[in-house]
Amino acid sequence: MKRAEHGWYSKVLGRDMRLVQYGHFGKPLILFPTAGGDHLDNERFKLIESIRPLIEAGRVKVYSCSSISSETWCDSHAAPWHKSWLQDRFHDYLKHELIPAVRADCGGVAVAVAGASLGGYNAVNSACRQPGTIDLAIGLSGTYDFDRWMGRHRDLAYYFNQPLAFVPNLPESDPLQALRGVTFVLASGSGRYEAPDESRRLAAILRSKGVRQVHLELWDADWHHDWPTWRAMLPLFLDKLLP
Repeated sequence: MKRAEHGWYSKVLGRDMRLVQYGHFGKPLILFPTAGGDHLDNERFKLIESIRPLIEAGRVKVYSCSSISSETWCDSHAAPWHKSWLQDRFHDYLKHELIPAVRADCGGVAVAVAGASLGGYNAVNSACRQPGTIDLAIGLSGTYDFDRWMGRHRDLAYYFNQPLAFVPNLPESDPLQALRGVTFVLASGSGRYEAPDESRRLAAILRSKGVRQVHLELWDADWHHDWPTWRAMLPLFLDKLLP
């Protein structure tokens, strides 16, 4: 399996960002890390190994990226306004730097996004904000409701990075039409530390806005908020949805 590590200085975030590419051909997939993880998170915990057959078959070309999740929603020491501000900068990084670079490397096609836990949120949020450039989003055990970490603070940066808040209010428009063309997989176990109700709520909201390809996958209590669950889920869903 071809593997190449890349990095560049992000002008948007004002820091170095890292990326690992796996594979030589196939659907481009940006794979986000979990909350405290880095660009090697998915390799370290064998998620990349779980989809190796799809990579080697040329069905998917994976870009495992770094993120700033440990400094946003779940950082108990950060001010709420800073959490939403930094998450919005990360959105700009994806929109103006990472996603254009991946698309340029793959001939300009739309990309898929996926991740587990807060990585699942980053995948789904980016698809809701950039439909069209993203046409497939897979959230594994996604955490989508951050009100408990924000106190009473609400601002526009929070609103527009919270699909549970802004998607219900989308008017009839080109962005909403593009969103209706995205395929979403919202998957969760029902075991330890899982929050399947958040996936249910988000699936209902997307369907209410006319998004037809919303696959809600709720597994039983034997599946926990942990890597064994995600190593079982991701290859299954990719195999079903990729050419």
